[in-house]
Amino acid sequence: MGISAVCEPVAEIRGSVFNLQRCSVHDGPGIRTTVFLKGCPLRCTWCHNPEGIDAAPELMLHGERCLGCGACGEVCPVTVGGAEPVVSPSDRAACLSCGSCVEACPADARELIGRVCDARDLADQVARDRPFFEASGGGVTFSGGEPLSQPEFLIACLQACRERGLHTAVDTCGLAPRDAVGAIAALADLVLYDLKHMDPEAHRRHTGVDNRLILDNLRLLSASDAEVWVRVPFIPGVNDDAANLDALGAFLASLPRRHRVFLLPYHPIAEGKTTHLAASTVFVPFAAPDAETLGAAGRRLRTFGLDVVIGGSL
Repeated sequence: MGISAVCEPVAEIRGSVFNLQRCSVHDGPGIRTTVFLKGCPLRCTWCHNPEGIDAAPELMLHGERCLGCGACGEVCPVTVGGAEPVVSPSDRAACLSCGSCVEACPADARELIGRVCDARDLADQVARDRPFFEASGGGVTFSGGEPLSQPEFLIACLQACRERGLHTAVDTCGLAPRDAVGAIAALADLVLYDLKHMDPEAHRRHTGVDNRLILDNLRLLSASDAEVWVRVPFIPGVNDDAANLDALGAFLASLPRRHRVFLLPYHPIAEGKTTHLAASTVFVPFAAPDAETLGAAGRRLRTFGLDVVIGGSL
């Protein structure tokens, strides 16, 4: 059942979701259902979910499916009666993301990314996977985008999942107000905390912002009772150098508690997504790291007394 099945406008606190992925094994312990919330304050050049950056719904084009029938152009409110739709690979800026062309397309060549969902209905949908959770020690993970960009909705989702006895995890980049981070940590069973780069300027160059608040919020979480796993997207040419690894190891070793560290190898999965998005999204391709490089990075971090796990994916 797709995400649209949980997007009925019926109850109190609602938010924007762009995907619901079942049987995930890389977003926390056990078999999990991962809910992807829309909106993110970062602009990572390697982002593997570019469709989650913008908080508003947006159009994704699948030009290889297009039949050239012109049905989309006939219903587009910007070009009603025209032969071509307003959104094409050469002209995307005027799109209203209204979804008219999506409904009209007979070939599913157009897709509207992002639906408004009610927190309680979403929790009910996730709870249907309870047998998988109970058999594996899994649960639900809220990811994105950045789930803390919708704090009230995220809190409502966590509360609803807790009422249903589901294990919850939140995957965050940490760029959020301290009170929001504290509130989420008090509700979630696990926080998956992403660290991109230790150098503030390099972090700004690759994500659009520096990392000061991100590091401060991790210190806050480490001083609390929250269970925290640190996840490091390992990207050759960005954060794989010895200086960054040593700075990362020293910082993590200085925290009030020691946390498990996961090195996640970069994979260029988003390149195809970016070319299909109607919005203007910058994607920089990087090389995927090899096993030897990953292993060496893990050994270097372990010299700081850290529990390092290598594997999974971004």
